[in-house]
Formats: sequence, structure tokens, C-alpha cells
Amino acid sequence: MVSIADYYAGKNVLITGATGFMGKVLVEKLLRSCPEVQTLYLLVRAKAGQSMQERVSDMMKCKLFDRVREDNPDFHQKIVPISSELTQPALAISPEDVERLTSCVNIIFHCAATIRFDEPLKHALQLNVMATQQLLNLAQQMHHLQAFIHISTAYANCNRRHIDEIIYPPPVEPKKLIDSLEWMEDSIVRDITPRLIGDRPNTYTYTKALAECVVQKESSKLSIGIIRPSIVGASWQEPFPGWIDNFNGPSGVFIAAGKGILRTMRANNDAVADLIPVDMVINLTLAAGWYTAVHRPKAALVYNCTTGGINPFHWGEIEHHVMSSFKRNPLEQAFRRPNANITSNYLMNQYWILVSHKFPALIYDLYLRLSGQKPQMMRIFNRLHKAIGLLEYFSSQDWEWNSENMNMLMSHLSPEDRKTFNFDVRQLNWPEYIENYCIGTKKYVLNEDMSDIPAARQHLRKLRNIRYTFNTLLLVFIWRVFIARSQMARNIWYFVVSLCFKFLSYFRASSTLTN
Repeated sequence: MVSIADYYAGKNVLITGATGFMGKVLVEKLLRSCPEVQTLYLLVRAKAGQSMQERVSDMMKCKLFDRVREDNPDFHQKIVPISSELTQPALAISPEDVERLTSCVNIIFHCAATIRFDEPLKHALQLNVMATQQLLNLAQQMHHLQAFIHISTAYANCNRRHIDEIIYPPPVEPKKLIDSLEWMEDSIVRDITPRLIGDRPNTYTYTKALAECVVQKESSKLSIGIIRPSIVGASWQEPFPGWIDNFNGPSGVFIAAGKGILRTMRANNDAVADLIPVDMVINLTLAAGWYTAVHRPKAALVYNCTTGGINPFHWGEIEHHVMSSFKRNPLEQAFRRPNANITSNYLMNQYWILVSHKFPALIYDLYLRLSGQKPQMMRIFNRLHKAIGLLEYFSSQDWEWNSENMNMLMSHLSPEDRKTFNFDVRQLNWPEYIENYCIGTKKYVLNEDMSDIPAARQHLRKLRNIRYTFNTLLLVFIWRVFIARSQMARNIWYFVVSLCFKFLSYFRASSTLTN
């Protein structure tokens, strides 16, 4: 059977969401591991004052493409940006580009989506559902299309505890919902959104479930595969360990903990943290594209790309390894020493938010005001609390995902393809991965130099000394204000101290007798 790299040789590939986190890794992996691929057409829009060409050019200058650049300095010639806007009719692709795409594209990878959990429902529908339908309409016009691969999420059906590799009935008929919301004012849609999404936590998971339904309806006309990754994190191995380029999901939480800003988070220590490295997701995606095109399954195959059921790792373990990693490799100019605590108790969490977040933020902002600077710490903490609140649903409970199709796909790969396009999560060493993840946030997100680690460690020692000094002064203050002025308080204090001395004396005597 033809290998994965041989299959993609000479193929024209259309990719949406190529400038996003997963899209970049997909483009890089195709260029590096399938060097004979013909052309990569990227649907891109102008954004933030940058033209389509400028955005793609900036993407290709990214460190992510260093290995590709070494092998083929002219790799950019294989990339063709196509002007597009996912929220516009027919994706705003020009007639000339439509003709070019329909005449040559062999495979589509649909990665584009809004991943904001608090996205307004109308906008989430436009990007996640309506854009998917528009792309499927374009796909049906393509003369040489062999596979359509849609990137969904493992949490599209998070209202269920056990999730099979099937497309579940949608919560509502997508077209009826779109038609109904079209005439409504945004304020009305905002008011009815909680009732519409029902037992799903946000508009993201709700609209991704609707998108799967839209894709399924076209499965009789197209060869389709659906990839459902869980929480996508930094790379495991490729193109190098720990690559990450954003603050989304766990990355922002890790950085906040490493900076000493985050001290508490509400989560279940025993719940499975279903992280999946981005390179494993992309390897599975490319393998699924190959399998869908070569075997042409009769129905759309769904691949639950998760780790929890095969190689579980828990939130409590993540907390331990993240803290340990940032103490060995500290971030520069930390606010406090890394020392985050995970708790599932709501009242305890609120107590630590007050004591470890809001109170220090108020003091620091007061210091900034007195020194003539603009206060900012309370604003940072408010944004952090909002982000963590959106993650609580996923960090406080477990799901069970069936992974038969993922195992089936792995069994069809040759030994060489299993090595080149590795998505075997059983090989994932979690402590090593979390270490590389934390270092990746330091190197690639914050752009900090690893040679400055000794200075960062010195800064942590300085923060430790400040903390000890503050605690000592606080103890003296409490003594002077409360204990020194009350005979009862002094009696209690002396009793506790004498009890401690007696315990130490007993312990020493017992140790001596034993020896």
C-alpha cells in the first residue's frame, strides 16, 4: 500500500485556519514530512492592518519552520494564499480563485474555527457552522477532491459522559437555528443563548456539535473524516519539543502560575487532564486524510483524539510538575514565587482568591499609584479569573472516549509511517512532556532567553527573602496588637509553645532510646 508521504506527493491541498496554532503545525508537517506535495492553498483574510500576503509571510518566518527552511529554503514557493473571509457568502473567494481551486484541489483540511468559549452565539454560528457549510458547497464543485477532513473537538458532545466515535443527533437542526437567529437583535440572541445551548457549557462546544451534523449530511457525496482532539497543548516532539505560540487553554494558566500570579484554581485533583500534544493531533489528521482518500469509507469516520482512556494524567499531577518545572526553570521577573494550589472546594477557592489574588493586587496597585504609574494588577487578575472560570467545567470532571477508529488507523500504518506520523499516546511520558511544555511557554510565547535562568533564580530567591521578612513582620505585628495586650491570649500562646517543646523533647528522647 502507498505510504502517507507517497500519497501526498503531487497533491494539491487546501487548508483553512492555516495561520492558527494547529494550522501552522499542519502546514509545517506537510512540507517537512511530505516534501513532494505539490501546492498548499491557504484560505487567509486580511487582519489587524496586515494584508493576506503579509500574514502568510510572517507565518513562514516563524521559528516553527526552521527545520523546513534547512531542508528546503524555497519551501515558500509551494504555499499559495487565497483571499477569503469565512463570515461572508461563498467565503468571499473570487471567481478566478474558485476556478483554480475546483480544478486542482485533491484534499481539504478544515481547521478554521473560533475557539473562544464566550463567543456570541451568532458569530460562533457564522464561523463554526455556516462557514463549514460554505466550504462543503465549494468542495462539491471540486473535480479531483479525494478527502475532506474536518477538525472538530472531543468536547462537542461534552453533555455526555461516554462519547463514542459517532456523530450524535444535533441539539437543534442547524438550518432552522440559523434562519431563526438571522432576524433577531444581538441583545435578544444573547438573552436566549443559555436556553439554546442547554447542558453544554458554552457556544463553542454547541456550535461544533452543529458543525458535525452539517458535515455528516454531505458524507454521501464526499469522502469525509472528522478529527476530535481534546485539549490541544504544546508539541511533544515535532518540529521540536514544547513548541507553543499562544496563551490559549492550559498555556495561559501555566504562565500565570509560573509568574506567581495564579495561586489557586478550582479543579478536581483526581480528574483526568485530557491534554493532547498538537503534533500528535496533526499526525493523526494527515494519516486520516490518507486513509479517507485511499480507502474511501462509506460513512464519515470519527477519530476521538484523546489521551485520558489510554494514558491518563490528572490535574493534581499537572499542578505538581508545572510548579516543579518553573522552580527549576523560572520565568523572568516573576510577581511571586510559583506556588499554585488546586482545590475542588468552592469556599476554599474563594478564600484563596481573596487572600492570594485580590489582596496582593490591591496592595501592588496602590504602590503603582503612589509611584505615579498606572495600576494594572487588579485588571490582570480579573482577566485571569474570567479565563479560569471558562476552564472550570473541563477541569472538574471526567469523560470516557472510545478510540477504536484511532487504533484501527494506527494498525493500517506501515512501521515507517508509524514512526514518521506518530500519534501513539501510549508513548507519551507526561513528566517530560510537562517540563518541555513549561520551557516552551518561556522560550516561544514569552521569548525569554534560557541563558537568563540564573538571574531568574536569583530573582526568586529575592522574592523568597521578601516573603520571609513580611511574614516575620506580620507575626510581630500580631503579637504586639493581640497577644501582648491580652492575658488570655498570652496564656494560650505559652501553652502552645510549651506543648511544642514537650513534643520535641519526647521525640528526641525516643530517638535516643531507639539508638
